[in-house]
Amino acid sequence: MAELLHGEDPEPSDRYPAGPLFVPVRPGPSRCATRLFRTPLGGRTAVGFTSEHRLTATLGAHQGWIRLAEPALRALTAPLGVTTVTVNPQFAAPAPAPVRSPLPEPAPAPALRIG
Repeated sequence: MAELLHGEDPEPSDRYPAGPLFVPVRPGPSRCATRLFRTPLGGRTAVGFTSEHRLTATLGAHQGWIRLAEPALRALTAPLGVTTVTVNPQFAAPAPAPVRSPLPEPAPAPALRIG
């Protein structure tokens, strides 16, 4: 059996993808901030996509993004304790709904008079 060349390998042996990633961002005090996500087990992860199409298919057309190489993304998130980078996730849960103000406390029951 012929050994597959690196370019023909459907799952490349390299740990890092080639080329810059499309990284989702949100507005922040310094123009934009990298969005962080949770893995299915609850760990924090940075996310990058290999194409704009993959990003918009997963997160929607209105999601902002910047181009970053994976080492740069890791360098940005490492000070936050985030050491995992997920490339091309297939699913992202919607953002949680804003917390509504709690319902007003019920009025205390009137005191009973005995006697």
